[in-house]
Amino acid sequence: MRLNQVTAPAGDLDASIAFYRQLGFRLIVKSPHYARFEAPEGGATFSLHVANGDIAHENAPQIYLECDDVDAEVARLKAAGVVFEREPAMQTWLWYEAWLRDPAGNALCLYHAGVNRTHPPWRIET
Repeated sequence: MRLNQVTAPAGDLDASIAFYRQLGFRLIVKSPHYARFEAPEGGATFSLHVANGDIAHENAPQIYLECDDVDAEVARLKAAGVVFEREPAMQTWLWYEAWLRDPAGNALCLYHAGVNRTHPPWRIET
C-alpha cells in the first residue's frame, strides 16, 4: 500500500493555490472547488478542496513537509512574505522543525529528520 495524497480544506482556493505554489508545489488539476499539486520532490501529490463551513485549526491534521535545509527554506519563504508561527528548532524527538499556516489556517511543519524520520533510536523493531 502507498499513500497517494492528502487533501486539505481551503476557504479561498485561489489564495491557497498561490501559497502552495510559493512552497514549490506544481498545480496539475484545478476546478472551481478543487486543486491538486505534485510535490517538488518524491512524487507525492497534495490537494485542496473548498470547505463548506468552518475549518478546524485546533485538534486538526497537520501537514509535514520534509526539507534538506529547513533554514534556507524558511529564509526563502520569509523573503517572499510568508509568516512563521514557530522558528526552526531542534525537537526532543530529533526533528528540526519550523511551523506555519496556510491561508485556510491548516498547520504545516517544515522539517528535517534525516534517518530519525523512520529510524529514531526508540524505533520498535519487529
